[in-house]
Amino acid sequence: MRPNLLLITTDQQRGDCLSCDRETREFGPARVLETPNLDALAERGFRFSRAYTSVPSCTPARAAILTGMDQWNHGRLTMTGAACLEYPQTLPGGLAAAGYHTQAVGKMHFYPQRRLYGFHHMLLDESGRSYDGFVSDYLAWFEQHKEGNYGYRDHTIDWNSWMARPSHLPEHLHPTYWTASEGIRFIQNRDITKPFFLWLSFARPHSPYDPPRTYFEMYDDAEIPPPPVGDWAAEFDRPVADVNAAFAHRPWRQTRRARVGYFGSITFVDHQLGRFVYEVNRLDPKLLLNTLILFTSDHGDMLGDHHPWRKTYAYEGSARIPWIVCLPESWGLDGAQVIDRPVELRDVLPTFWEAAGVEIPPTVDGASVLPLLRDPAAPWREFVQGEHTTCYKRKYGMQYLTDGREKYIWFHHTGREQLFDRVNDPQELHDRAAEPSSQSRLREWRRRLAEINERRGDPRGQNGELVVQESALLLSPNYERWRERGRQLDFREQGEGR
Repeated sequence: MRPNLLLITTDQQRGDCLSCDRETREFGPARVLETPNLDALAERGFRFSRAYTSVPSCTPARAAILTGMDQWNHGRLTMTGAACLEYPQTLPGGLAAAGYHTQAVGKMHFYPQRRLYGFHHMLLDESGRSYDGFVSDYLAWFEQHKEGNYGYRDHTIDWNSWMARPSHLPEHLHPTYWTASEGIRFIQNRDITKPFFLWLSFARPHSPYDPPRTYFEMYDDAEIPPPPVGDWAAEFDRPVADVNAAFAHRPWRQTRRARVGYFGSITFVDHQLGRFVYEVNRLDPKLLLNTLILFTSDHGDMLGDHHPWRKTYAYEGSARIPWIVCLPESWGLDGAQVIDRPVELRDVLPTFWEAAGVEIPPTVDGASVLPLLRDPAAPWREFVQGEHTTCYKRKYGMQYLTDGREKYIWFHHTGREQLFDRVNDPQELHDRAAEPSSQSRLREWRRRLAEINERRGDPRGQNGELVVQESALLLSPNYERWRERGRQLDFREQGEGR
């Protein structure tokens, strides 16, 4: 019997923001954060301690999930591009063709926003994003069910702000609650003659940090761990008044409040996942026993670590993500294991496709993690390569490599390098790039990155060397390739459909 498939994603959740993340418990959020339902999932499944996102912002990260391709091949090297793209494969498209009933609930961040990409149906919460008159399903539902003359964003906090406060909404009107409710509704109404694929995608803990008051107060008196500040971070150590600042040294009371709201948002998501599991088990106690569940996030959130906020950075708070896989009971594999091999979001598609018995084409760059669950010593990649070619300011455009033990960052506009020993310095407090003892390691990482760039036709790698670039490379040539294919489907560009 083919398994049901459940992909659960959060938006902007750090890899250290699971209470079961024991690698960081001594100094990080896991010390105080409560995620009991995700911990229970990890206890009967497999947690990957070295999971990363190759392009740490929403749209390119989700393109990796959708296509199984690395960023050069899906085309998005940064947070840009709003064309109708026609990829050679999509995660839901392959499953729908194989007989799965496919459904998306929550944040997808696709364009056009109603593009199905192989889903049979979508119910969307796209926060404030609205193109061509689009109204999200959550917002339409909220306007029908609100209990007073107020809007869903009347707490005034912006989508990328470091500010935080309890939501003004009753808990049952919050978008996190709505997402779980619509997931439950799909399970109730699905085609029971088919296995299902559900992508349940929460738009939090991405800012605004606005959990219901109960969840905000849960951490109001907690011993919140302060952000680490590296000996290399002096350039970020300055006050900036902008409430959406990408880097700013905020007073501790403000940073603490942001973390309280962020942690509360995560625990609220966790409890709604618990509600989802409870209601599904009430409907059919055997359903989840034949379901492969994968939980992850698109990227993290710096939360003031080293003074940056938000995402797009190669540092752990931004690039490392949670990753839990729970297998069907009938597969008979013992769970409660931690796997320290480097995985990335492009691995989601081949993992689900292998579980469903779908042939994986050569255009997929990721690899199924299922062999690692059977044998953690199975052959696997040595490291993850990532980038974000613009990071709020030109000079921070970067590429990075990490195996989870070391991390190399190269800033492609300036040639600056950073090297971190994550085994002995897990908070990335000390940049070792200038140390004489690190030069051989730097040469090895440079060589690896230059080879990747040169092999894919990226001008940042030439003749075995890294080459500083004057202008930003926002999209790879493949973006235009998929856009040209998409033009054949986009009625607006053909002058039809209106």
